[in-house]
Amino acid sequence: MDTPGRTAIITGAGNAEGIGAAVAMMLGRAGMKIVVTSTTDRILERVSDLRRAGIDASGVVADLTEQRGVDAVLTAARERYGVPTVLVNNAGLTSVSRAESPAAIDDISIEQWRISLDRNLTTALRMTRAVVPHMRDAGHGRIVNVASLSGPVMAYRGDVGYHAAKAGMIGLTRGTAIDVAAAGITVNAVAPGWISTSSSSEHELSMGRATPAGRPGTAEEVASAVCFLAGDGASYITGQLLIVDGGNSIDEERGMG
Repeated sequence: MDTPGRTAIITGAGNAEGIGAAVAMMLGRAGMKIVVTSTTDRILERVSDLRRAGIDASGVVADLTEQRGVDAVLTAARERYGVPTVLVNNAGLTSVSRAESPAAIDDISIEQWRISLDRNLTTALRMTRAVVPHMRDAGHGRIVNVASLSGPVMAYRGDVGYHAAKAGMIGLTRGTAIDVAAAGITVNAVAPGWISTSSSSEHELSMGRATPAGRPGTAEEVASAVCFLAGDGASYITGQLLIVDGGNSIDEERGMG
């Protein structure tokens, strides 16, 4: 991936063992200037990690469910590095506490629904809408949305809001891809399956071990797919969903291993 000098924004990169941090490290090592975001100041620790690796990086604490948070990220990127031409929309998660907690269709409130969509889908819309004019001016751009196997392809019980949001991410990907293709901008999505991070529960890890690959994936394995789609080699790929799940979604004989 020959991309020296380009600027990449990676959202949701606060977790040291998460996909966002892995993507930032890989893109930085490929020569990109990196702007990472998170809702807490632990993002500054990720900036330190990147700089120790010799990467030109900066971080912004921002709530991307609010336009002022998006504006802060774009302003920081442009003032420090110039026009951002790579965006990785990784912000969003399923919560385990407070009003955002997962809920099944019988129990979900409209407020829970709204919060889930705001966090997991609307953040990507806000960031995409903000960077596209700059990418148009530059004549090129790469947008990669981190969706999930859950929603676009499969589902589990008890979290209808998260599944709807991540399925919506694919519609956002394809609709945007059509709108911006003529400007030299590609828009794709990656769907991770069961991935082992520091926030993984034992149940999630056990589900990973039940895949055909016999283990959960790693953040670096997902990051490799993201970085391919963010590079020059993917210039004629747009509107696509790349699944990274160890074969989980194609196994018709579950429980036979």
